[in-house]
Amino acid sequence: MKRTRSRIALYGLLAAGLWLAGCKPRESSSEAKPRKPRIALIMKSLANEFFQTMEQGAQAHHKTHADEYELIVAGIKDELDVARQINLVEQMAAQGVDAIVIAPADSKALLPVCKKAVDAGIIVVNIDNKFDRETLRQTGAQIPFVGPDNRKGAAKVGAYLASRLRPGDKAAIIEGAPNAFNGIQRKLGFEDAMKAAGIRVAASQSGYWETDKANAVVAALINEHPDLKAILCANDSMALGAVAALRAAGKLKDVLVVGYDNISAAQELLRKGELLATADQHADQLAVYGIEYALEMLRRGGTPADRETPVDLITAETLRNAAQPAK
Repeated sequence: MKRTRSRIALYGLLAAGLWLAGCKPRESSSEAKPRKPRIALIMKSLANEFFQTMEQGAQAHHKTHADEYELIVAGIKDELDVARQINLVEQMAAQGVDAIVIAPADSKALLPVCKKAVDAGIIVVNIDNKFDRETLRQTGAQIPFVGPDNRKGAAKVGAYLASRLRPGDKAAIIEGAPNAFNGIQRKLGFEDAMKAAGIRVAASQSGYWETDKANAVVAALINEHPDLKAILCANDSMALGAVAALRAAGKLKDVLVVGYDNISAAQELLRKGELLATADQHADQLAVYGIEYALEMLRRGGTPADRETPVDLITAETLRNAAQPAK
């Protein structure tokens, strides 16, 4: 009887063990898969067509690589809303994103919050507007810049303009925001080209990247310097304002205008002969370059390093050539 009872007890324990094993929850297939990295793209003014194009390029890339990463896109209302952009970086860091790809509105003011993100283990990639070199050194942050050489690009545009002028002619520069590295570099590139060609820069003022502000600046400049022969604008939005001011003053045929960015509205002016040239830094790919670099860093690690991306001179002729069907 004792042996029988022992066997019954043993069978009971085995049955209970099998039942418990059967009731153990299985890992779902989604839990078994590694989590996709989350990348935040933080841009400047989404009112600017350049950054709208940048966003479209990033979204298109994500659509074809949705299995590789998640994308969060954010921007600010205008080029000078630095506080809001700082807040966006803080928000993304608090959400625990794996990487931040940022086009900073200010080359210095965004560095402390981006350094905090790096210290928290987040990959940060700088695109479009390069962080200030000295401030980077002071903070000790290792943040790579992936983007074009703005000075080189502006010099290309300036040299093309200079080929239409004579030594001694007067030109004016409409600068970007003074706290933006890319604006400073474009001004230097314009100055390089004017100096090389013997063109006199009679005035240089900021239009803060905006059409209306540039329009007001140019309207005043052409009254102050009626013999101006050219206006070099650090972006196409300001070039639109410059062209409008010249048109209103009846001087559109007397003053050559160049821009930078190759937005669609600028292309329209190029075809009409109201804008001489601009620079294409491939807005649709600029964020993509940064996203791909961030994914590479997440996969392989390593020491961050800058990467230069292309910038091309755009004229009415290049647009015509691009529109022609390939033979």
